Amino acid sequence: MRPRRVALTGATGFIGSAVLAELARIRDATEPGAVHVRVLGRRPPWVPGQADEWYPVDLTDPRSLRGACADADVLVHLASLLGPDERRCAAVNVEGTAALMAQARRSGTGRIVHLSTSAVYGPGPHRGIAVDAVTPAPVSPASRTRLAGEGPALAAGATVLRPGLVIGPGDRWVVPAVDRLLASTGALWDGGRALLSLVEVGDLARLVARLALGHRPRGPAVWHASHPEPVRAADLVRALTALGVVPEVSGNLSVAECLERMAASDCKVSPRQFKMVAQDNWYDSAPVWTAAGCHPGPGPLARLAGAARWYREHLARV
Repeated sequence: MRPRRVALTGATGFIGSAVLAELARIRDATEPGAVHVRVLGRRPPWVPGQADEWYPVDLTDPRSLRGACADADVLVHLASLLGPDERRCAAVNVEGTAALMAQARRSGTGRIVHLSTSAVYGPGPHRGIAVDAVTPAPVSPASRTRLAGEGPALAAGATVLRPGLVIGPGDRWVVPAVDRLLASTGALWDGGRALLSLVEVGDLARLVARLALGHRPRGPAVWHASHPEPVRAADLVRALTALGVVPEVSGNLSVAECLERMAASDCKVSPRQFKMVAQDNWYDSAPVWTAAGCHPGPGPLARLAGAARWYREHLARV
């Protein structure tokens, strides 16, 4: 790796904090000055020493972005807004992304990695599809605006990543949702036959860092970014049960029966979210790992033991 100056957004988020830690690990393992990490965001990183500098920016304020990418060889844009407010999501995910990409182009930043999501495809089932093998049809404000935000990123020459479900320390959605569903239904849905695209956050961070600092596929391009091997929902539940993260269930219900029990128990997981783990949502992710020259690792289930304590402590608090 030749010296790289990396500008990183989203460093205080779930995926961004893992990427920052990976970049810091690579920086500390190489000769001094080989990697310089500049965090762009409203707050400095949580862990002191992981970043070399903090540049305060607000993606909703284009003026704050001036100079953010100055001298940067690489921009890694991981920040996004998730929520029900379409206008606020658009301000960050579309307008903020466009303004940041304009700054990167103005600064001559030669490499950009941009994080999107496979949720842009909307309702499945999806079975082993390649990128855009089905027309994206996002159904939430977050996924609609993240799809729209891919436009300015691609126009700037970015490598755009669409991961599926991301698990690991810091995951406050996937495994907590499975826990709530099991508590609500007392059963496994449809025998747990659904095949899911999952990736452990540390493995995703390795991929992002590799694309930022090492091999880069020719772009602009969009890639799926989950582990190449899909995971059966039943196997995910069994692994979580064996680790004492979620309760053991013995029943088996149809998807429709589960939805009825969810409604009766006022489950906080929406039917749309339930179907993300109850039906096939599997995207062909092998090409990006090959193109990046990055080994995908043993798989998300093999990584769960390292996250079990974090999940148990988190679920005990919520």
